[in-house]
Amino acid sequence: MLRAPEMDAALRRLVEAAIAEDLGGLPGAPGAIDQTVAAAISPTLSCRAEISARADGITCGLFLVAAILQYYHPGLTWTPEVADGQAVIRGQRLGAIAGPAGALLSAERVVLNFVGHLSGIATLTHRFVKAVEAAVEGERPVICDTRKTTPGWRRLEKYAVRCGGGVNHRLGLYDAVMLKDTHLAAWGKQAGPAKSLAELAAQVRAALPRDMTLWLEVESLEQLAAALAGDGPDIILLDNMTTQQLRQAVRMRRQRRGTRRPLLEASGGISLANVAAIARTGVDRISVGALTHSASSLDVAMEVLFEPSGPGSPARPAAGEQDFVEPPSSATSGRAGFGESPPSATC
Repeated sequence: MLRAPEMDAALRRLVEAAIAEDLGGLPGAPGAIDQTVAAAISPTLSCRAEISARADGITCGLFLVAAILQYYHPGLTWTPEVADGQAVIRGQRLGAIAGPAGALLSAERVVLNFVGHLSGIATLTHRFVKAVEAAVEGERPVICDTRKTTPGWRRLEKYAVRCGGGVNHRLGLYDAVMLKDTHLAAWGKQAGPAKSLAELAAQVRAALPRDMTLWLEVESLEQLAAALAGDGPDIILLDNMTTQQLRQAVRMRRQRRGTRRPLLEASGGISLANVAAIARTGVDRISVGALTHSASSLDVAMEVLFEPSGPGSPARPAAGEQDFVEPPSSATSGRAGFGESPPSATC
């Protein structure tokens, strides 16, 4: 079951930064204003709007919508119609927002930016996963992400990969060990007796907690043979190898003697054009940096619904609306439609 990231202080800072760069500050702060709304939209006007997909894809980021809206106005309500990780088709409605028109219009771009960007990553991940499923019957390699993420967005982007059916690589430098070519080059310059890759991996393995994963990157079949001589690495990363080399690597691992067989992970230059061929080589994992550094946003849009105004017609929350995360106090007071009294008219 998908579990969304906790709305903690770090995630709030990211949301607040997105809002502040759009308004010139958080709602209620000096200088924070939507000039268009302030000039053209009455604070007593209310609206309902729908968010829809303009292309087929996989949704992600909808769990953030309610929390984002509350920064703009406590009277904005969000009613989701699909969940993160769900496949949607072009034109399908994702959910509806109701409340003060000015605040709703001000929040539109920030909401769509989060949902569109994360849904784009989930959608691209899903395409890689489906390509592997179509290419291999039975046990298949998993599609993994990398640390090539947008600064500050890593937890959200890795969540989007999970929504698309992918698997997270290490989250950062702190939760796993990966001996890459750069580490091996630095290790080779250190004073002391020369060690083989197997000896180095065994030495590092001995210093780690048992539950910490150890990756060892190799760039040739000769390096792989040296790495397979010991029991140190949990995963051997096969960097920029051809499909022929990957098949040979799988055979070498199969012939290896020892108490444990490390997983083999293909990496480098992976695309939708070649992932099926790579999956058929028999590797266990395929890591794809493009999932997070090259995904296009899913096209999502917001449409404001105009309704007749008059007595008894203000928009009201629908049954089953999502509970809201309580925003900081600065989000409930201010100007230009932020934190105003309940609307008395509808559009």
